[in-house]
Amino acid sequence: MEPEHAGHRHETAAGANADGRADLPWGQRVLRRLHRVPPPVWPLGAGALVLAGATLLHFVSPAEPGNYPTCPWLLLTGTFCPGCGTMRAIALTTHGDILGAISMNPLLALLAPYVLWAYVRWIAATVRPPTAPPRPTPVWFLWTLTITITVFWVARNLPWFSFLAPGTPLLPGW
Repeated sequence: MEPEHAGHRHETAAGANADGRADLPWGQRVLRRLHRVPPPVWPLGAGALVLAGATLLHFVSPAEPGNYPTCPWLLLTGTFCPGCGTMRAIALTTHGDILGAISMNPLLALLAPYVLWAYVRWIAATVRPPTAPPRPTPVWFLWTLTITITVFWVARNLPWFSFLAPGTPLLPGW
């Protein structure tokens, strides 16, 4: 019989460790560890990633060919998706050119206040958890958001609404 070494686990016939705990599958072990992370880490980590991305876009211009890959939708279809121009808009925002950013993607300018509000709520909910369960997002809001994005997607590819295409000034003289 082998001598028992410190830290060496012996399996029993039922698949449990010598101390009686069953081995968990890999996915459950990962989930258990993720649940141990303090809640504020998630929104603060996401914010740090967004700031890192904005910093990269500030110093490495997406307007110069070859710095970033082409949008897959634009490459395959030749039409603009709702997100086309977003990287250039964020880069222009970091340089202080708000009107230029709006001309790159007006939908981003429309949705930015909501995204910022949702992010602040996420941080607040992790720092001071609510006592009652959160209310679900109203269905009318989800439908409005879906319809707005779809109409923007279609309209920016029509010749009558070419001012919605990335880089086209929204008003003459911009």
